[in-house]
Amino acid sequence: MHERSSVADLAGSLRSELNRYSPGGKLPSSRALVERFRVSPVTVSRAIAQLVAEGLVVTRPGSGAFRAQPRPDVSPSGDTSWQEVSLSGDGGPEVVPRTVDASGVLVTLAAPPPGVIELNGGYLHPSLQPERALAAALARAGRRPGAWGRPPTDGLTELRSWFAREIGPALTAADVLITAGGQSALATALRALAPPGAPLLVESPTYPGMLAVARAAGLRPVPVPVDADGVRPELLDAAFRATGARVFVCQPLFQNPTGAVLAPGRRAEVIRIAHAAGAFVVEDDFACRLVHDDAGPLPAPLAADDPDGVVVHVRSLTKIASPSLRVGALAARGPVLGRLRAIQVVDSFFVPRPLQEAALELVGSPAWGHHLRSVSTALKNRRTAMTAALSLELPALTLPHVPAGGGSLWLRLPEAEAGTDESAVVSAALRAGVAIAPGRPYFCAEPPAPHIRLSYSAAAGAAEIAEGIRRLRTACDDVLTGAGGGLRP
Repeated sequence: MHERSSVADLAGSLRSELNRYSPGGKLPSSRALVERFRVSPVTVSRAIAQLVAEGLVVTRPGSGAFRAQPRPDVSPSGDTSWQEVSLSGDGGPEVVPRTVDASGVLVTLAAPPPGVIELNGGYLHPSLQPERALAAALARAGRRPGAWGRPPTDGLTELRSWFAREIGPALTAADVLITAGGQSALATALRALAPPGAPLLVESPTYPGMLAVARAAGLRPVPVPVDADGVRPELLDAAFRATGARVFVCQPLFQNPTGAVLAPGRRAEVIRIAHAAGAFVVEDDFACRLVHDDAGPLPAPLAADDPDGVVVHVRSLTKIASPSLRVGALAARGPVLGRLRAIQVVDSFFVPRPLQEAALELVGSPAWGHHLRSVSTALKNRRTAMTAALSLELPALTLPHVPAGGGSLWLRLPEAEAGTDESAVVSAALRAGVAIAPGRPYFCAEPPAPHIRLSYSAAAGAAEIAEGIRRLRTACDDVLTGAGGGLRP
């Protein structure tokens, strides 16, 4: 049994037995629990620690674990209705209220209920994460001299140099700031580059987390449509002229959610158009390491060939390693770097040094290359399994593009169901035992058609993917066919 499952199971068993003991009563010794439940001492220690964190158990060094005293009754909540008035008011001349809508982000962060197959996740399945290499890296990092001291506010020089080399040969450590993951880097970049109320050009569709960050900063997202070759330059140029925007956010490599790669002929054009408008391009290179082993040669990041400082580059180790390895980078040239640095320092001071040291240990270890190759093959196999299952079970769902990187597929619901609420499909799928993501949060304006997003990176493997698609077919049969559409010939 997996260690984490053993800990949860043991904690649950002990929790259910606590009523056998009076408050202050002593629980069985660790040795007794090891023998009774046939688990390791580490599992017992972690299970007890979980109950301590829940306030159910207290430990006394040298004496053991005891049932905690009952908690005092929680006093009733006061009247917080005044907050609705305060939070709804603009409080000033802002053109756009800084509302925070995290619903699109929570879809990919929340764990599904037990028994539900997760095809809406935004991270690698635990079986694809380098848990042993991460544990070893963290252990080595903790023993580094000064590992628990205060790091430079810009980040460790060695880590900044590593990110600079990854982005392109023209960059150096002086062009890079270490951030607490990609989401934090995006938030810093948007606040640095555009004042509240300003328009922000975004790909359509695009990553809901970026839209949430933009709206929380009081920015006005303006959609620029993408096709199979990425953003359309002529529409980008028109959007800059019509809005006066000074920032465009894009994902040139395996765009989320479409999986498109910005075509070679469009890359220089995008930078030229932005430069002519006196605007920045925020390049979110989130999928740079989620490349499938059948992808073939890929273009360099936009930031790799940008002498004039048009591009502000964002990337992180989170997607390819672990949701909890929240270490990323912002790369930029010119005066904008000073503004990015100032906002980063004010918001968070610095990224914890042990996490930075662990990141350095990880990417410098032989296990890192093995992990990248393993994930590359596994993602290709999962993508192939999902496209095959969709072709067999749900041929009426349109898959415009099969990506060679990233971790998800973007599907359009049948044309006959253009008026169908995609949320009904999502709800029916959850009842059938599979979690999927609705398409609506990926659009900042009215969507052209209903869509769903299916993640294969979050699945355990080909068998789980096939079962998930079978459950999705059941849901679609109930919702779409019942509404008058057909899913299968």
